[in-house]
Amino acid sequence: MEQTRPLLFRLELIWLLITAVVAAVILGPILYRLPDYNFLWPNVAFIVVMITFTRYIFQLRFTFLAKWRILKAALIFICLWLAFLLVQEINAFQTYLDENGIEAVVGSLPRPDQEGMMSYIRSEMLLFGVGSVIACAVLPIRLVVSIWRRWNGYED
Repeated sequence: MEQTRPLLFRLELIWLLITAVVAAVILGPILYRLPDYNFLWPNVAFIVVMITFTRYIFQLRFTFLAKWRILKAALIFICLWLAFLLVQEINAFQTYLDENGIEAVVGSLPRPDQEGMMSYIRSEMLLFGVGSVIACAVLPIRLVVSIWRRWNGYED
C-alpha cells in the first residue's frame, strides 16, 4: 500500500501533464488568432474537468483516490457544486453570443476567417462544457459505488 502511493502520485502528475498538453493543443489555435479571448479560463476549466473526471470515472482504482473514503465523499459534494458552476459558464457563453453576436468574439479577424473560428470556438466550448457537466453528474455515482464496495469489503 505505502509503496504504491508515490507511484500513484507520479501517475497523477503525468495525467495532469497530458491534460495540460491537450488543453494547449485545443486552445492553441484560438489564442494564436485571438490573444484577447474572453472565455479562456472557463474553457480551460471545461477541458480539465472533463478529462480528469472522465478518467476518474473509468480508472478510479488506478488513482490516488482509490483508498481515500473521506476524500471521495468530499469530492461527491464538490462535483455537485461544480456542475452548477459549469452550467452557469455555458449559459454565460451562450448569453454573451446571443447579446453581442460573433463579432464580439472574433471581430478582430478578417471577415472570411470569422465564421470558421467561431464555429470552432462554439463547437469545442459546447463539447467540453457539456462533457464536463455530464462527468460532474456521473462521477458522484461512481464514487458512491466505490465507497460502498470498500465499506462492504469488496475490492474496487
